[in-house]
Amino acid sequence: MKKIMTNVACICLATIFLTSCVAKRKYVFARDKAEQERKDNIALNSRISMQSDSISMLNNSISGLQRQLTALGNENMNTNSELNMTKEQVAAQRKRVEQLQSFIAAQQAAVTTLKNKIAEALVGFNSNELTVTMKDGRVYISMQESLLFPSGSAVVNPKGKEALAKVASVLNTSADINIDIEGHTDNKPIHTTAYPDNWALSTARATSIAHVLIDEYAVSPLKLIASGRSSYEPIATNETPEGRAQNRRTEIILEPKLDELMQLLNSPTASK
Repeated sequence: MKKIMTNVACICLATIFLTSCVAKRKYVFARDKAEQERKDNIALNSRISMQSDSISMLNNSISGLQRQLTALGNENMNTNSELNMTKEQVAAQRKRVEQLQSFIAAQQAAVTTLKNKIAEALVGFNSNELTVTMKDGRVYISMQESLLFPSGSAVVNPKGKEALAKVASVLNTSADINIDIEGHTDNKPIHTTAYPDNWALSTARATSIAHVLIDEYAVSPLKLIASGRSSYEPIATNETPEGRAQNRRTEIILEPKLDELMQLLNSPTASK
């Protein structure tokens, strides 16, 4: 009987031990599985966080690229606008140059025509009395003292008036010209009651010719300027009688009015 009870006790102890071992293994397995799942969850969350950061960076990059594209588009529009403006300016400048060239050509043709008319009107006078030349876009009528005045005088003589009448006939048919009358002397000083020096004589002679043109031949005074240059613009040497005779002259200088040219030069296009 005692032996039977001992066996039963052993069986019970063995059963309890086996049961305890199985429960412990299940516990360890469950614990390890839970730990692994925790680690896997941490790793997954880390990857999700990294992916979120990558997505955020991509979105920022996309936004930056969109801003750059917008800026490039605006810059392209501005560049096209500037190119169009430059093309317009170039076209306007080209047109202005063509206008200037056309105007200058017309002015040169007008000066040549005027010079020819003056030369034809004065064809009866000798070259030692007067000359008609063209220089720097102007017509120069150079009349010697021997044609116009007695020595030391500013009173125009009859032959001089005859020449001035022919000049006036051309001037009165030429509206758009300016007329400068310049008196010149040689370098021999003069000192009289009427003319204390060569300045006074040269100015008086220019003024006298202006009065003849205005008072006797109806040339508009609005076109005229009279001035004296004394002996300071010689055209020949003052060392010989022949040279001094050439220097004692009065020049009538005809110049086309340049109002239209000045308007073109001062137009808004010129300052761009």
